[in-house]
Amino acid sequence: MPVPAPHLEPVTLDRRDGPYGEVVLRQRGERLEIIANGCFLMDTSDGRSERLLIDAALAALPGDRRRPAVLVGGLGVGFSLAHAAAEPRWGRIVVVERERAVIDWHEDGPLRRISGAALADPRAVILHTDLVEYLRTTTDRYDALCLDIDNGPEWTVTEDNENLYSPDGLAACRARLNPGGVLAVWSANPSPAFAEALGNAGFSGVRAEEIQVARGVPDVVHLAVRTA
Repeated sequence: MPVPAPHLEPVTLDRRDGPYGEVVLRQRGERLEIIANGCFLMDTSDGRSERLLIDAALAALPGDRRRPAVLVGGLGVGFSLAHAAAEPRWGRIVVVERERAVIDWHEDGPLRRISGAALADPRAVILHTDLVEYLRTTTDRYDALCLDIDNGPEWTVTEDNENLYSPDGLAACRARLNPGGVLAVWSANPSPAFAEALGNAGFSGVRAEEIQVARGVPDVVHLAVRTA
């Protein structure tokens, strides 16, 4: 995860109070940052790990999968959506985002510079809803779930998000995947416990891909496959 540059003072562009707490959009030099309940989530400085989240899921799919459907959990600063929309092999691209403010910042605000072309793509749709609730209630199926709603399974933004990484939450993820579908989960830290939980939930091919960062431990994308 990028670390805010300490020598630049942030400027608050928008601040909202919502059902899950406070969410803030800040600018620090050229960077735009999203802060949730005082926790730094992400900024526009890089995007390598968000792109890997999409690429690793696509690469793990069977080679004969045509126009696979992808669910992106968390709109964030828009790197994952923009990268998915730039790839013609994807079919339907659905983004689930629970914060109305984040959606507004993309549709009519400063983050449109990243996601504008993707939002105009007819394959792409944004759903304003909670990811955990959506996974448990929808009947839609996907070939890939690319989830990035926390700093990782062991560092959640809100307590409710812990349900996503629980046995019930992983079962819901598995149910939403077509056979051979891929679950990809972004994390700011490697999590052997989460890898074990994926295996216990009936996924196969569990592995992690690392992205080196300037300081600290690597970012990680946990990958797992739903077998038939």
